[in-house]
Amino acid sequence: MPPAAAPYRYEAHAWRAGLLRVAGVDEAGRGPLAGPVVAAAVILPRDPRLRGVCDSKLLPPERREALFDAIRIHAVAVGVGMIDPATIDRVNILEATRLAMREALGALAVLPDLVITDFVALPALPCPQRNLVDGDARCVSVAAASIVAKVTRDRVMREADHAFPEYGFARHKGYATPEHLAALDRHGPCPLHRRSFAGVWRQGELFVLEAED
Repeated sequence: MPPAAAPYRYEAHAWRAGLLRVAGVDEAGRGPLAGPVVAAAVILPRDPRLRGVCDSKLLPPERREALFDAIRIHAVAVGVGMIDPATIDRVNILEATRLAMREALGALAVLPDLVITDFVALPALPCPQRNLVDGDARCVSVAAASIVAKVTRDRVMREADHAFPEYGFARHKGYATPEHLAALDRHGPCPLHRRSFAGVWRQGELFVLEAED
């Protein structure tokens, strides 16, 4: 049985209030040990309504890809932001997530009247915002953004696998799987690794110590 689609409740409430351009914002990649954090902002049309859009984590990859294409075709506007591992290490993952979200909003072709995020608050926006707990399950615009962010990041990590095939990025997308940790043990971190993350600096420290022995 397919997962329940996220409702248009928050969008409908905003539309009735005259806030016609509602931008849902979400991210992918806060937890991995490697790769960028990616955010997306999506403004959906009032009509036609997209069917089957829900939290990207609940969808199989082929369904995410199909919905990604439908969102890109039918959305009023889509913006993507991406923050690299070096910046994540410099500013911390929460601030990097906010930077990616602001970058995604700045990439929209039209200015939003309202921003709805998956819980993360963004300071100094020029329009109102709502920060929803479990926003990707409760708000269709945020769910659409989660799909765009997830598919975009997965594609980045599949490309990274060509540059660094020894880590298996295409399979685990940079998350701390046993395969990934074993590769870190063998090879140490690469330029895509977030060296401020415990799983990386511990493995990198062990790698340096072994090299010095």
